[in-house]
Amino acid sequence: MKIAVIGQPLQLKSFDKLNLSSSYELVQDTANLKNYDVFIDLDFDNSDRTILDYADCTDTWILLNTVKSQLEDEFASVGASYNGEKIIGINAIPTFLERSTLEYCNPFKIDLDNFPQTSLGWESMELVDSRVGMITPRIIFMIINEAYFTVQEGTATKADIDTAMKLGTAYPMGPFEWCERAGLENVYETLEAIYEDTKEERYKICPLLKTEYLRSMI
Repeated sequence: MKIAVIGQPLQLKSFDKLNLSSSYELVQDTANLKNYDVFIDLDFDNSDRTILDYADCTDTWILLNTVKSQLEDEFASVGASYNGEKIIGINAIPTFLERSTLEYCNPFKIDLDNFPQTSLGWESMELVDSRVGMITPRIIFMIINEAYFTVQEGTATKADIDTAMKLGTAYPMGPFEWCERAGLENVYETLEAIYEDTKEERYKICPLLKTEYLRSMI
């Protein structure tokens, strides 16, 4: 099986923790897309690539990171129609990507009977609605955002909150540890996208989180 992967170092580090049954080729663009059985774009919703880069390729399994966007909107925004491509959206944010369960959306009801799930290192697949933020990032990043509010208010330190969450809820990481491993940019931009999509106050970004994000961009 020929697998191609495109992505940033933090994403690739997470992807490498999967137990793939075959090696993959790291690529820089989609020029030779049709030469692969599986093409995984870990950085799709962070890049200037559009769904047009994958249009009309019906023989290759295409996995696109669409946590910060909605797959249907990717088609609509460029005026493209779904033409039978084997495209599914996945949660490729670091820490979530490396789990044995793949969180994915399949809005076009693609038949996944021949999808090489185990060859790609996922023991199971969890279908979620095609929405910005999917499920797990919405929950974890909202917790991270609330943790930032707690620090901003002077109630507790980051270290104290991390310790309390691990001991009190048995989370594998505290919210600030999770933020660092998932990437501050991913946390902020996903929350921003969810808030724009839902306008729900619980996703409104803490000023302290916004400040740290902006400083990281300088």
